[in-house]
Amino acid sequence: MTDTIKLSQARRGDRGVIVQVGTHCHHQNHEVELERRLLELGFVEGAHVELLHEGLFGRDPIAIKVDDMRVALRRHEAASLIIRLEEGAL
Repeated sequence: MTDTIKLSQARRGDRGVIVQVGTHCHHQNHEVELERRLLELGFVEGAHVELLHEGLFGRDPIAIKVDDMRVALRRHEAASLIIRLEEGAL
């Protein structure tokens, strides 16, 4: 399976590996700042992620396990991360 999705599209229990951080479109300062913050939090290419929990209202925020850490993100922030879903994640 080689399905890739934005992390914001993942559902509870989905697991995968980060294949891209940010949009690589650096003409807007807020995009650059978000990418930097995500990298600092451990969202790096090759990191294993699992969506652990979704908020009650609008499924926002989401709790994500990144390697051995747990991090909460808003879905609009998670949209900057592309993951390759692991087998059986759909």
